[in-house]
Amino acid sequence: MTTSPTPDQIRAARGSLSQTAAAALIGKSLRCWQNWEQPTTSKEHRQMDAALFELFLIKLQQNKLSVSD
Repeated sequence: MTTSPTPDQIRAARGSLSQTAAAALIGKSLRCWQNWEQPTTSKEHRQMDAALFELFLIKLQQNKLSVSD
């Protein structure tokens, strides 16, 4: 992925994981995560860097694997 994810893509990737847990997984604050999920028309919206989203996806997968062991 070379472009920043949309808020919908971020929410979909997070699934049932809380925003707090998702943010902690990549060492970011809850507020950062909330801003990434804001609609693009919101003044609070911030773009999540594509590399950070990729890191989240990798860590999320690793987390799922360790839980299933």
